[in-house]
Amino acid sequence: MRITIVYDNETSIAGVDSDWGFSCLVEAHGRTILFDTGANGSILLGNMKVLQIDPLTVEEIFISHSHFDHAGGLSEFINVNGDVTIYTPGSLRGIHPARNVLYVNDPLRLHQHFYSTGLLNNIEQSLVVETAKGVVIIVGCSHPGVESILKASSRYGKPRAIIGGLHGFDDFQLLAGLDRVCPTHCTQHKSEIAALYPDKYIAGGVGKVIDI
Repeated sequence: MRITIVYDNETSIAGVDSDWGFSCLVEAHGRTILFDTGANGSILLGNMKVLQIDPLTVEEIFISHSHFDHAGGLSEFINVNGDVTIYTPGSLRGIHPARNVLYVNDPLRLHQHFYSTGLLNNIEQSLVVETAKGVVIIVGCSHPGVESILKASSRYGKPRAIIGGLHGFDDFQLLAGLDRVCPTHCTQHKSEIAALYPDKYIAGGVGKVIDI
């Protein structure tokens, strides 16, 4: 499984742009899924070009929640690739010119090995991917709370890793059972997580590639 961060508040390599928002490319089990689209489609597509990611290789888009910094780049992306299937909360409407939009409320099996937690607290869904050593959870901002997300994800297997925005999360002991933690975007307590879990911590930023 490979995750490439294509949109984030920070960069990890030269030549890409940072901006408030989050997006990453998930490649696993023969599928290519774009998780969220950041705030600005031009920045998203520009970063993908630098990272040599062809938008036409993206098969599906998974939108965690409808806030602009996670869905703002969607329209411009689907102007380039309108053949993608989009999994989105029902609060995000007017998606054009996408041909296949699926509105998610309840927990959902997208494909073998791929799941949505469903819309937690009526605001946000997370993507859960099965691996041989447990499930990897990709989050947008973790508005429903990390504990709720871990609990919802555990129905698909033992949580192994969490990647994405953790907002103001500070119940750090919840991370003790994970193998990897990559806090990005809106996470307020990155330094504390890094200090507590140096062996688990992965720094994010546009251009970061995580093989897990």
